Amino acid sequence: MESYVLDWANLLLRWLHVITAIAWVGSSFYFVFLDSSLTPPADAKLREEGATGELWAVHGGGFYHPVKYAVQPPQLPPHLHWFYWESYSTWMSGFALFTVSYLWNASTYLIDKSLMNWSPGAAIGVACSFLVVFWILYDVICQVFSHRKNGDAIVGALVLVLVCAASWLACHWFAGRAAFLLVGAMIATAMSANVFFWIIPGQKKVIASIQAGQPVDPVHGQRGKQRSVHNTYFTLPVLFAMLSNHYSFLYTHKLNWLVLIAMMFAGAAIRQFFVMRHGWKLGRNRHPAGYALAGLAVIAAVIAWLAPDSSAVAKAPAAAGYAEVSKVLEQRCLMCHGAQVQMKNVRLDAPASLKQHAQAVYQQAVVAKTMPMNNSTGITEAERAVIGQWFQAGAKVD
Repeated sequence: MESYVLDWANLLLRWLHVITAIAWVGSSFYFVFLDSSLTPPADAKLREEGATGELWAVHGGGFYHPVKYAVQPPQLPPHLHWFYWESYSTWMSGFALFTVSYLWNASTYLIDKSLMNWSPGAAIGVACSFLVVFWILYDVICQVFSHRKNGDAIVGALVLVLVCAASWLACHWFAGRAAFLLVGAMIATAMSANVFFWIIPGQKKVIASIQAGQPVDPVHGQRGKQRSVHNTYFTLPVLFAMLSNHYSFLYTHKLNWLVLIAMMFAGAAIRQFFVMRHGWKLGRNRHPAGYALAGLAVIAAVIAWLAPDSSAVAKAPAAAGYAEVSKVLEQRCLMCHGAQVQMKNVRLDAPASLKQHAQAVYQQAVVAKTMPMNNSTGITEAERAVIGQWFQAGAKVD
């Protein structure tokens, strides 16, 4: 029953997390586009009021005319929309999902005893510390180096080093699948913390100054813009890390930390292409195709690097029937999918139930190679080949 309840919690939280993430990423991408596409106001009245840019757009049969005031508008409207619940709800649903999927069964999903043989409590504590420590170090880097000469470049380089170090540690301390997700959650935590600790408080200070009739300090807008820009470059790396847990050939590689870094770098480069493309259309910068090509080149290199060696593919016996496959399942799978324990409501020790789940067994154990989880039972490639041949021959159980 516990497994059944956890499966429902996982499904509903994942559904909620995807919905809120779409809202957050969508609003982030829109405002980056908006900022990069603004042109000086054509209306002299808007310029006199302090407007710094405007955009005309058409969507859904209507015309929209957003106007930006970089420091403060001439007056505050009665209804002001805030963009923060998209961020907060994404983080909260994501952390709840991480808890249900990984922390609740840390010994199964978080710990790889061949890397670190620690207790579930220790593994959970260290995993959670990744979220906190990364944010603290990232925030210190931003505060200390942002105002120096070439500050943005220095901050970018140091954050890159920090992400690389965290990726190496995560992949050497935790099971590969969990490590990739943990790095993504770590960066996503920093993104949401940027909103919570800097962007929203800065905006509240600006509004308080306007309401009090005091001069507005432009530093709040500058800090908010910096953290918002960081968030948009973090987005594609985070999305890759979150999606990677479905593809075992990524996180099971012996240099999985390098795979993760390379793919996140490719995501950031591709995001740079889209950010600069908006400005290029207005003649503000050269065509940013080089960033997209660099990102695609890295992806192509990783694809070539991870390509399986066809000469080393394990061969199954000439005939792999139910007798052969049941021996593999008994040794490698039935401790989690047998009569005593039926995780995910899957039982493989009875012919009828094995036939029912044959497609899933083939996909998880042979194609995706995500089962057994973290290969905790030591299944071999030859044994996977036995399952594959049995399935392709019709998955007979008689």
